Amino acid sequence: MTAIKFPARIMHRFVETLSEDIGQETFAAVLMKAGLPREWAVPAHFTGLDDERTAHAYSRLQSSLRTYYGRGARGILMRIGAKLWTHSLDDAAFGVKAQAAFIRGIPKSVRRKPTLELLARILSAEQGNVSVHTLDMDLLLVDQTSPSTLDQSEGAPICFVTFGLIREGLFWADGQVHDIEERACRAMGARQCEFKITIGG
Repeated sequence: MTAIKFPARIMHRFVETLSEDIGQETFAAVLMKAGLPREWAVPAHFTGLDDERTAHAYSRLQSSLRTYYGRGARGILMRIGAKLWTHSLDDAAFGVKAQAAFIRGIPKSVRRKPTLELLARILSAEQGNVSVHTLDMDLLLVDQTSPSTLDQSEGAPICFVTFGLIREGLFWADGQVHDIEERACRAMGARQCEFKITIGG
């Protein structure tokens, strides 16, 4: 079985953004209630972890947030995902920034798929983990590893951070809010997580 990985650089930003959003005291309470290490509230802690250990931490932390906040976790994690889009571009290597600049230079009507491909590049710990496909007029982002679902079993989709990233990335691309549906989730037993973006009217 292929090891699930998640880039430590994104985890660093995820923890940093989460701490700013919910506050350090609440973050500490989430960790304490879940029995997780206190140092997980420190973004720099994750720079020393490999991508496999980071993936486990990413999954466990999101699971703890869902337990702590219940239904409210969805909105919080989607908001964190939206903020991560901007941070990911700010932190990106030259190649990613050049790709982003190219996208902003082409007509808005054709920016959506290249933007999702850019997001796939950012999220992939290894090339090919995340891919983008065309469904007639619509688009499909497929995450074959989906670290947030690692060791998780749920009755509904849970990839709220990725959802927020997709939504914010597309808004960055063309200034529109798109209809997005996570139609398959590994936490529900699916082979991969699939996000359908409806483009056609």
